Amino acid sequence: MKNLLRIKQICLITAVIFLASGCATMRHAVPEKMLNDTSISGMKDIRVYSGSPSEYFRNDIINLVESAWIGDTYSMLAISGGGANGAYGAGLLNGWTKSGTRPVFKVVTGISTGAIIAPFAFLGSEYDGKLEEFYTKYSTKDIMNISIPFVNSFASPKPLKRHIEKYFDGQLLKEIAAEYNKGRRLYVGTTNLDAQRLVIWDMGKIASIGDERALMLFRKILLASASIPIAFPPVYLKVQAGDKTYDEMHVDGGVVKQVFFLYDVVQGMEEAAKQKGMNIRNMRYGIYVIRNGYAEAVWKEIPDRMSAIAERTVDTMINAQGVGDIYQLYVFTELGKGDFNLAYIPVTHVSKAKEPFDPVEMRRLFDLGFEEAARGYDWKKVPPGMVQ
Repeated sequence: MKNLLRIKQICLITAVIFLASGCATMRHAVPEKMLNDTSISGMKDIRVYSGSPSEYFRNDIINLVESAWIGDTYSMLAISGGGANGAYGAGLLNGWTKSGTRPVFKVVTGISTGAIIAPFAFLGSEYDGKLEEFYTKYSTKDIMNISIPFVNSFASPKPLKRHIEKYFDGQLLKEIAAEYNKGRRLYVGTTNLDAQRLVIWDMGKIASIGDERALMLFRKILLASASIPIAFPPVYLKVQAGDKTYDEMHVDGGVVKQVFFLYDVVQGMEEAAKQKGMNIRNMRYGIYVIRNGYAEAVWKEIPDRMSAIAERTVDTMINAQGVGDIYQLYVFTELGKGDFNLAYIPVTHVSKAKEPFDPVEMRRLFDLGFEEAARGYDWKKVPPGMVQ
């Protein structure tokens, strides 16, 4: 979420705390020692906490590689957060299709606005039209409603929730499940605010369950990943641990990571692969990172007033976090001798947005991404600040 939301997020935080102090909902959070021992509606092995190596996720990736690793190239896509700037990534994907060089990605990850883009990107070019529609046809009122009185947020996500229900239906889940069964993977990140940790969800496995509870969970995860704290209320998930039921508070995955991959949950993968006679260092793979935002410093004269300083400060912090996450992906790719590719909004683009979700500005961003990719995008091979 950009500009106005960021200003309000900071300027209203004190008011929200005072107004909500007597209205908090009673909670039953998962105890820390039980975080890794929960299930949702009986569904297991559908998620993992970033930083916690998972034998299931590791073996799943090894099995995928084993089935197609000889002579094959693994193309993987990681899509960042960025609110309305997701229009840039949507345009880039559409333009990439136009160029005729867009791969079929073996793995796609998405966080925040990238979580909305990721399922469309995963399913391929036949969903380019839906992607364009989602990121060019709607304004702020189509995404959020100001919520008064304040309890745990200053806006209601009901409009966004309706869009998620419209675009992510049972048919889309069937198509994702079909690709999952072919050996492709789709992951989305949310933040468990109690634990202060990123949760990585295997959306393909959830889709493959194929019932109404899976559809509802799929939609809730997308909403949670895009729910900026204070702007939007948290998304609560009921989980079971032992014979007890608890609630988890999930918010925007971008609170922890602006873009992510699975390297810290598949630790030990190389050694485990060797036991199967595989040398995964011989596997050819490329990681494409779409940063829905700037990755270089953008000069701007800031007025000497609190709202402008607050906005610029948060903007700078988010951009710095995003660059740090890009460096982590770069190091991972270099260690694995993979091919690193990065795209981001150029500093020459000056936003003219008049509201958080300005359809005119989003169209400009979409067209920018489209034009850059349609003529053959010049992928950056190193993070910003490094000599290419």
